[in-house]
Amino acid sequence: MTSMGESPKPLRWVGSAKKDLIAMADSVVDVVGYALHLAQTGQKHGQVKVLKGFGSAGVLEVVEDYDGNAYRAVYTVRFGDAVYVLHCFQKKSH
Repeated sequence: MTSMGESPKPLRWVGSAKKDLIAMADSVVDVVGYALHLAQTGQKHGQVKVLKGFGSAGVLEVVEDYDGNAYRAVYTVRFGDAVYVLHCFQKKSH
């Protein structure tokens, strides 16, 4: 957890991740945004899980369901200088 007075890590957006997130429903943006804020301060949101298949790469996924659809945001905290948002998308398969 970030100590008092220590700045949160900056977010670094990869590719179209930010544009893709902003295009989602407001409630999805709120959940993902809060999860990313927690990641910036060294915490983990309850709807975040380790993404399988990346070994110990520190790749995490925010999972949110809204209006019958599944949404995901993938990020990593592996690099100490920032939280890198890798991909935001609506999951198509069930």
